[in-house]
Formats: sequence, structure tokens, C-alpha cells
Amino acid sequence: MAGHKTLDDLFASGPVDGKKALLRADLNVPMKDGKVSDATRLTRLVPTIKDLAQKGAKVLILSHFDRPKGKRVPEMSLAPVAAALGDLMGHDVAFAVDCIGDAAEAAINALPNGGVLVLENTRFYLGEEKNDPDFAAALASLGDIYVNDAFSAAHRAHASTEGVARLLPSYAGRAMEAELTALEKALGNPVRPVVAIVGGAKVSTKLDLLGNLIPKVDTIVIGGGMANTFLAAKGLEVGKSLCEHDLKDTAKDIMSKAEKAGCRILLPVDVVVAPEFKAHAPATTVSVDAVPEDQMILDVGPESLAVLSGHFESAKTVVWNGPFGAFEIPPFDNGTNTAARQVGMLTKMGELVSVAGGGDTVAALNNAGAADDFSYVSTAGGAFLEWLEGKPLPGVAALEKAKA
Repeated sequence: MAGHKTLDDLFASGPVDGKKALLRADLNVPMKDGKVSDATRLTRLVPTIKDLAQKGAKVLILSHFDRPKGKRVPEMSLAPVAAALGDLMGHDVAFAVDCIGDAAEAAINALPNGGVLVLENTRFYLGEEKNDPDFAAALASLGDIYVNDAFSAAHRAHASTEGVARLLPSYAGRAMEAELTALEKALGNPVRPVVAIVGGAKVSTKLDLLGNLIPKVDTIVIGGGMANTFLAAKGLEVGKSLCEHDLKDTAKDIMSKAEKAGCRILLPVDVVVAPEFKAHAPATTVSVDAVPEDQMILDVGPESLAVLSGHFESAKTVVWNGPFGAFEIPPFDNGTNTAARQVGMLTKMGELVSVAGGGDTVAALNNAGAADDFSYVSTAGGAFLEWLEGKPLPGVAALEKAKA
């Protein structure tokens, strides 16, 4: 994408041997019993670290972890994550007990060219989340160049994501570059037709997203609990299902705006119902106009999946956010699993570009065994959602306006 520089631009500008590269990563990874339980974010960071280290740069990694609120909380130290990153890379990764000041500088001075150092949790300082100029300057003083490889933190205007980028020559890392490229293909300049899948529990959490998608895509597939609100808005009974009845008028307005924009809203035509939200609860498939009052909708039915299949086959781009039903428990994972596997298969066949992300989406696609078949699956969560909503991302904007 235009507007920011990449590592290729950095390397083309001259040697980086001996230069101190401040690398903003997202090391806020899941932990269990003091160990990293999901290293996906660390794995995606490795190419950028290797590129910089192999060129002789000192790689100085900045990251937040959890919410210490400006206090030094031992349980929120990045030391265990640094050790896990070292295991992943197959060599020692140094650790500094602070992210600014004498301790950080001493650790940097002791680091050889090509070495990797994780600096302590930036959120141990209140200045991080406040984007305090003095704290940003203290961070920037440690480095010669700045590389942001943390798209998942790009929606926050913090000192280490936004402030530093304005003080040093700044570049997008490999993971950031890949994410921005995928997003451009998905909505910036997509190959049409574009199908957007928007699932989740509540319409109220997806209003901005739907408003942004309507003029940009050809079809919006509404799934999950939020589909029930749209069905109710059309005068259908949804039994005991999760439904925001107070937003029926809002749902009608969304459908009206979509019709005027030439964007098709696709709702289920049949659903899987059960008397309770419980694994292996007795399930029945019914038409959407025949939902019993003592049952709740927990998944889409086979006729809905057949309609959806036709849209996937004619699509060239699929953007996916949110599951179709209660994917966490069988048999109500069938709708999400079936649809995800078809999108993955069509992607592998070269028939479409598929980009997914946000919250439960990654877990749902992993549950279906289809995540690896998509063109790109974002682990960014909030940043991915804000991008879908059309909101500016401070961490990306800062790269585009960065110091030359």
C-alpha cells in the first residue's frame, strides 16, 4: 500500500548494520501457568526480526502486556514472553528490566549487532497510554529507526504506536505490511463481487461496521444472534432466541439503506433450533417462519447454507467477521464449519480472495479447520474491527506521516 515505507525501503536506503531498530510488536499473548499458550503473534513477528537482525541491526522490541495501569506489576512482565520468543527463534533473546532509562540503555549497549532484546512492558508507565510526548521521546532516544509490526495495536494512539513514529524514520514491518495489503485487497480495491459475512451476538455492536460495508460490498450475509433481530424486524417470531427487539427499527433502516445502495442483505431461510443452549441439546431444523415459541435459534439450516454456497461460488472476494451460530458447541457449529470450509476450498482453488478476522472469527475458523486455507486471517481483534468500520487507525496514520 502507498503512504508508508516498508523494510524494503529501509534496506534500499543504506546499510543498517549497527543501527538500533525500535520494533513495536504485540507481545500481549495468552498465558497459562506462566507460559505462552498461543504463540501465533510471536510466529508472525519472526520474519521482521530475522530481516533486521540478519542485516546487523540491534532489534529492540517494544510492547505492552495486559493492563498494569502505569504500575510495575510483576505478573505482567514481558520476561516470560521474551523467553518464549527465544525458544521460537532458536537462540537467546535478551531482556531489559525497563523500557526506558539507564537499565534499558545498559541492555542495549551490551547487545551485539544482530542481537534481539525485549524491553519491559511499556504500560508500566502511564505515559504509554496517554501518548505522553516526554515518554515517547524517551523511547525514541533508544533507537535510530522505528518499525511497527503491531497492526493489532494500531487502533491505539499510544506513545509506542503513534508518538515514536513521529520522532524517528519509520517503517512497516513484514506482518504489518501483509495485513495492510490483505485489507486493501478485501475492501480498498477488491475484485467483485464482494460478499461480507457479519455475524455475532448483537446488532448494536456492529452498527458502524454495517454502515461502512453497505456502500462497499455487493452482499452482506447476516449471521449469529444478530440475524434474529433482522428476522424479528421482518415480522417473524424468534421464540426464546437472543434478539434485540428494541433495535428492530434500526435493522429495518439498515435493510432500507442497503436496498437503496444496491447491496443485498442475506438472512437465513431456515434455522436450527433447540430448547436450550447446551451441547448436543435436541435440535430441530425449521423454516424461519416456523420457530416455536419455546425454542431458540442456534445455527443456520441446510437450505440457508445452500443459498450461501451459491453466493460464495459467484464471489471473487469474501470478508468474514463473526460466526453463524453457537459454533462453540456441537451440533450448532455445523453452519460456520460448512461455510468456512467452502470459502477455504474456493480460496485454495484460486477462485476468490478471503480475508477474515475479529474476535470469535479466528476461533471459529480454527474450529472448522479452515483458517490456514483463507488468503489472510487477522489476529488483530479490535484494530481489524475498527478498520472494517472505516475508522482511521492512529498507528497506521502515524507511519504515513512519519519523519523521513
